[in-house]
Amino acid sequence: MRRVFVWIHRYVGLAMALFLIIEGVTGSLLAFRGDLSALLDPRLVAARPSPDAERLDLATLAERAGALMPRATAAYFFRLRDDQAIVRMAPRNDPATGKPYPDDPGVIVLDPWTGKELGRMPYSGYTQGFVANIMPFVNDLHTSLALGEKGAWILAFLAVLWTIDCFVGFYLTLPVKLEKFWTRWKPAWLVKWRGGFYRVNFDLHRAGGLWPWAMLFVFAWSSVCLIDNFGVYEKVMATLFDTRPMMEQVAGFAAPREGAGPMKLDWRAAQARGKELVAEKAAAGGFRLLEPRGMTSLADARSYNYIVATARSFPADKELTVFFDGDDGAFLDVMGTSTGHSGETVTNWLRALHMARDPMDYLPYRIFVCILGLVIALLSITGVYVWWKKRKARQFHAGRAEKRVTHAAQEPAL
Repeated sequence: MRRVFVWIHRYVGLAMALFLIIEGVTGSLLAFRGDLSALLDPRLVAARPSPDAERLDLATLAERAGALMPRATAAYFFRLRDDQAIVRMAPRNDPATGKPYPDDPGVIVLDPWTGKELGRMPYSGYTQGFVANIMPFVNDLHTSLALGEKGAWILAFLAVLWTIDCFVGFYLTLPVKLEKFWTRWKPAWLVKWRGGFYRVNFDLHRAGGLWPWAMLFVFAWSSVCLIDNFGVYEKVMATLFDTRPMMEQVAGFAAPREGAGPMKLDWRAAQARGKELVAEKAAAGGFRLLEPRGMTSLADARSYNYIVATARSFPADKELTVFFDGDDGAFLDVMGTSTGHSGETVTNWLRALHMARDPMDYLPYRIFVCILGLVIALLSITGVYVWWKKRKARQFHAGRAEKRVTHAAQEPAL
């Protein structure tokens, strides 16, 4: 059985090596995506006009974006940095046809204090200039290998393999015999720095996989969660935890609804209604609200959401999101509070840990994620080197054995 696991770990690891190097390195960079994007493309970052300047409210920014792009309307806000307002735009309906304009308006970036346009870019494409395209390309590479839907399917399959290999690799570090278990297992946790180059690589591969094993598993399984193209994640979680199907979870606020014309609540009315609802939730929960973080217009579902930061302390979510009807403002759902379903709580934590987002959006954790990405790449590199050295050794010994057999066959019979 151990030989079977060795074979699985060897060839699954080889199959994943290049991809895990790519995912590890790009993931390390994406831990600081906002800062690196600003460094590489400073034109998309605004300067605060004065120390006491206040950001424009979300409705004003959405209206400003719509005025700058007459054939589009604001859909939702990205939140990467405080010194930029990134608005995803959606096509308006063409009055002549009654259908949306065919072109994708992409994303517009505004000065959050003045509403001035800082730049535009395609949603899934690239801007002008090599340097400005580095971080968009890194994100594309990390999420789809820069191959679109085909790449996402490849990563979904590899995420499942990676999750399985986490357990296989852990098993192979265990001693063969249970007698004096810790004494036999202890060397697997150590690196013999004074050993030869091969020994150091082997120890780095083994110990480097053991020490952060729990987080390696978290990132492997959360990868399955984020790109569950095969339905594996949902089936496993439904077996192990109390969880609802994803469609049921979002049915209250994202299910498509029929309706004629634009929603009755415009951005400004929706903002006012969102403020009312989060205030009610804060009063009921006994916590303080901070600044608004975003709004989303869910046109197909004819609903809005409103996102606000709170003063809740870790490990509670820092952000609260309310969903409400886009026509009459009726409350639909809330995120940022416990749903009472253990599987959904686990899923929310897996996403937060993988993406370094609320409630894990802290600098120390981002640094940890950055380092872990490099560790993942290191494990792949050392694994390939160990395999190559062992392969060369096998070939060497096989060659010597073949020479001995040939030599014996050529000796004259006595």
